[in-house]
Amino acid sequence: MSTNPHPPVFVSVVIPVYNDGVPLRLCLSALAAQTYDKRAYEVIVVDNNSDEDISSVTADFEQVTLLHEPVPSSFIARNKGIAHATGEIFAFTDADCIPEPDWIEKGVSVLTENPEAGMVAGRIDLFFQTPDQPGPFELYDKLTMGFPQKKFLENAKFGATANIFTFRKVLDDVGYFDETLKSGGDREWGRRVYDKGYPQIYADDVCIRHPARHSWADVKKRSIRISGGKYDLAKRQWNSQWDAIKDLLLFMKPPFRIFYRIWKDDRLQTTQEKVQFTMVMLRIRYVSIKERLRLQLGGGASERS
Repeated sequence: MSTNPHPPVFVSVVIPVYNDGVPLRLCLSALAAQTYDKRAYEVIVVDNNSDEDISSVTADFEQVTLLHEPVPSSFIARNKGIAHATGEIFAFTDADCIPEPDWIEKGVSVLTENPEAGMVAGRIDLFFQTPDQPGPFELYDKLTMGFPQKKFLENAKFGATANIFTFRKVLDDVGYFDETLKSGGDREWGRRVYDKGYPQIYADDVCIRHPARHSWADVKKRSIRISGGKYDLAKRQWNSQWDAIKDLLLFMKPPFRIFYRIWKDDRLQTTQEKVQFTMVMLRIRYVSIKERLRLQLGGGASERS
């Protein structure tokens, strides 16, 4: 706990939540134990129309403000949190994340030492239910659907909203998250930050922990969500029906190179792991194709993020 009589820069932590009361309690407990001066941060939880009673969780934490957003989208929920926040710095994470005790302190330190920065993306460590024995879905989640923040920044100019810091002035300049997107809004917002010329920083010691998805239902749900987000972003690039057809055909192309890399990946140590991984990937591939056809040919809408 800081003993400085003058509190540091005020931080607003914004967390959207949808039916995640149990992990949310772990997240809020970790935020209550931060090394950052407790006078200098607030936690805003935005309930995105959960079926659970989220207030029964947030009521146990005095620094937490609970808001409600009925429209299904984590990005609309984040925007509501931003609109009600008072901080000069914003920290974004998710309800199922567990921030390290110095998460806010280190995130603010990196950002304030780089006042021209548009965002800081911190490390996201996935962990397993049984650390030394990951299940097939946990292994798949870690190797293909994790959060390689450094690569996100280097290759696509964004950071996952599970762990980013930014200034209020940056949000005022580039705008809030795109409310038409249910997935991929962090990618779209990060690109706007980059296009405005703001430096983007990866900080390895600004860390949160995230459980690897351990069930088929969890992995399937995320795959459908990601497919919808990519589809929504792809539509913006189409200028004709032919563009849409070409994009669909490219999406349907068999991922032979990916399967080849699986069998060459040293992180999969046994033939059994490689087989399990391949089977999960085939199931995910089927789900993704089915979702894309539902959206593009069936006129469906992408699902909640």
